[in-house]
Amino acid sequence: MNPADLESLAEKIDRLLPQTQCTRCGYPACLPYARAIAVGIADINQCSPGGATGILALAKFLGREPIPLNPDFGIEAPPRVALIREAECIGCTKCIQACPIDAIVGASKLMHVVLADICTGCELCLPPCPVDCIDLVPT
Repeated sequence: MNPADLESLAEKIDRLLPQTQCTRCGYPACLPYARAIAVGIADINQCSPGGATGILALAKFLGREPIPLNPDFGIEAPPRVALIREAECIGCTKCIQACPIDAIVGASKLMHVVLADICTGCELCLPPCPVDCIDLVPT
């Protein structure tokens, strides 16, 4: 397959992914994971946010048999969003820097807030928070 065809395939695969940009698949975002699937170096069962439904969609599109989610990449869970407990937020901005989709807004030394309608629940804001004031709640 030529490079243009591979990129076209990767873009189609990317559209089937949940776009959480969570890195749980082992890649820095959904598109690099899609590219890895397209060239055959990643399997279709590495996206825990996509879960069984995502695996089924990928398998159907690629003409493959569905396989179970690989537990090395997480477990399937219902969609969640981050919620910052405002009274505990110290305004360090570490969560803002960690968010791959700019769903957290605020300023240094001021309380931050999550834009719930765009938060993907990727969990990348949790580890850098020094006061552990971020929870993941069901959407």
